[in-house]
Amino acid sequence: MCLDGHCEHNVKPLEPDTAGVGDAGAGLGRRRLLLAGGAGAAALTLAPVSFARASDGPAGAPPANGSEATRTITGFLETGVADFVHLPVEVPRGVRKIAVSYSYDRPSVPSGVPGNSCDIGVFDERGTALGGRGFRGWSGGFRASFEIGAGEATPGYLPGPVNPGTWNIVLGPYQVAPQGMNYRVEVTLTYGERGPAFVPHHPPQRAKGRGRDWYRGDCHLHTVHSDGKRLPAEVAAGARAAGLDFMVSTDHNTSSSHAVWGEHAGPDLLIIPGEEVTTRNGHWLALGLPAGEWVDWRYRSRDDAFDRFARQVHRNGGLVVPAHMYCAYVACQWKFGFENADATEVWTGPWTYDDEHAVSTWDQKLGEAVRTGKRWLPAMGNSDAHSEPQVIGLPHNVVHADDLATDSLMKGIREGRSWIAESASVELAFTATGGGGQAGVGEKLTVPAEAPVDIRLDVRGVPHGTVRFITDEGQMHQESVGASGTGTVVWRTTASLAAYVRAEVRHPMADGSPGQGNTMGDALLFGPMAAMTNPVFLERKGR
Repeated sequence: MCLDGHCEHNVKPLEPDTAGVGDAGAGLGRRRLLLAGGAGAAALTLAPVSFARASDGPAGAPPANGSEATRTITGFLETGVADFVHLPVEVPRGVRKIAVSYSYDRPSVPSGVPGNSCDIGVFDERGTALGGRGFRGWSGGFRASFEIGAGEATPGYLPGPVNPGTWNIVLGPYQVAPQGMNYRVEVTLTYGERGPAFVPHHPPQRAKGRGRDWYRGDCHLHTVHSDGKRLPAEVAAGARAAGLDFMVSTDHNTSSSHAVWGEHAGPDLLIIPGEEVTTRNGHWLALGLPAGEWVDWRYRSRDDAFDRFARQVHRNGGLVVPAHMYCAYVACQWKFGFENADATEVWTGPWTYDDEHAVSTWDQKLGEAVRTGKRWLPAMGNSDAHSEPQVIGLPHNVVHADDLATDSLMKGIREGRSWIAESASVELAFTATGGGGQAGVGEKLTVPAEAPVDIRLDVRGVPHGTVRFITDEGQMHQESVGASGTGTVVWRTTASLAAYVRAEVRHPMADGSPGQGNTMGDALLFGPMAAMTNPVFLERKGR
């Protein structure tokens, strides 16, 4: 692929369907295409499509209120096309609404070969610059059409005036079949007065809490504003039904839902704005964003842009959290490293093999932090729930915070003062006691190297659960609780033997056995996770 200059070998525009299009169709089959590199992923830009000006009506009169004009763009994309294809549209004055629909072919491909998949979104007259102000919406591949007007817009898109200038319909062909992809985009402008402006209803940054306490929250949730099927009201109701105190809205690549959460929040539920930033080299959660804040996703790890957007989130007091790092879907595997991360998602939805892998990677990072003295990375767990039957709050985070407020919760997560539960029926208390002191989850206990330290876990809600204590040496203690699901497990160590201790509670294996973490075999060693903690660190006094 050419990375500079003018390139035409990756995209071969078709002769357009000009029925009812008029002059806009002229010359589309001979478009020149610009392949732009720079700080973000490469993008191809076509020549602009023009519409009649408002003064081009009969005898120079503006088009009638409510009248429409449509242009159609067709083209062909080859395998290896740039990540984003820009279709510029010259929008004249006097436009009330812009509507876009698109389609593409899906030829048959052999098993194991990616077929065609293409996202869509739009940037307004303010431009397509990486991290710029022109973003007006993104729906990925979830919708075949969208509309934007001053007072309302399709979920995933930002309502507001349709100002004159060059708008850009953006295609994101993230999978192209060997046969290539034929696409068709139809743009319709409706003329007239723009009408009343949209009034956002952002959620408050604080709810009625219990002061300094443990608060439960799911920090990875989707609605109809991206690829979820639940309405915001349904997600909020699901969070309440799951016994959560807070939730974070993380629709893919858009901030549009931020403006509607206010009506669904309340004294009993804090709703925090966020975004799942969905790049071609992994997904990450931007948590605790100011309402309306949008984070760009149009880059790969090789583009040296991730740091910039991590800083954007941090400047606003938010958190950067890599999500489902071993998800097998295209573009989901995490490639950006952890230097800019504040925590990492190690458990996503019902427990699967990729969660086992993520926990193992996180545990390795704990050992690295102990060895180097660098900052350690807390673990998080979230549902990533999109629609039924996915369960909101499976799993969720239990965070120790000064109050049920966005800044307090972000601080608790950043400091690792949290543990992960599969449901609100699971309760834990995890402490290390020795040398006259005590430390809890995410804290440090400093004791003489050989002084005895008692590690204690109190658990409720996991019948026949298997408790594991894991240190920088690996699993050091295992014990099961009874049928009631309630029990206390105590194990003694020293700071000379364990630099940190973390706890897991597992369900029984499918055959009812507790599992064994110190044996080798072909099968998984344990049943599904029911709860897990961030570590308690043991520091040798005088080091």
